[in-house]
Amino acid sequence: MTITRNFRISGALLLGAVAATGIAVPASAQQYRQELRHSVTPCRGEGPAVWINVTDIEASSGTLRVQLYRGTRADWLESGRWLNRIEVPARAGSMQICMPVPSTGDYAIAIRHDVNGNGSTDIRTDGGGMSNNPSINIFNLGRPSIDRTRFSIGREVKPMTIRIRYM
Repeated sequence: MTITRNFRISGALLLGAVAATGIAVPASAQQYRQELRHSVTPCRGEGPAVWINVTDIEASSGTLRVQLYRGTRADWLESGRWLNRIEVPARAGSMQICMPVPSTGDYAIAIRHDVNGNGSTDIRTDGGGMSNNPSINIFNLGRPSIDRTRFSIGREVKPMTIRIRYM
């Protein structure tokens, strides 16, 4: 038990030291469920980051939840398998969100507009959108494949527009 505990602590210290030096950590070593405060700073630098123009937001109520996933079938839209999450108050019309990306590679983004801010998905009122703006219909129930939502990013700040759709 002590060996396992020491190994976990050593691994965490190593990842922290690597991150502090600015060396890119492979996506496979990234931690899940990083809740971030929204900041435009990562999009003013060299990246990697995604500068998202979120359009067609219907109401200035509730929150927008933006989640970054690895671009794999195993992670896409799976509970708790997101890498970064940013939540911001929703504003009708368009909003800009800067999503930092842990390292170069393949990713996908999902956005949900929780109109009443209750933390639950209310299919009749809440809206959503995804990277590459795949069509959503009754047959795929808002769950397009990773192949339709995945994008690649290098060290740049990648501009992207995601349209929010409502039922």
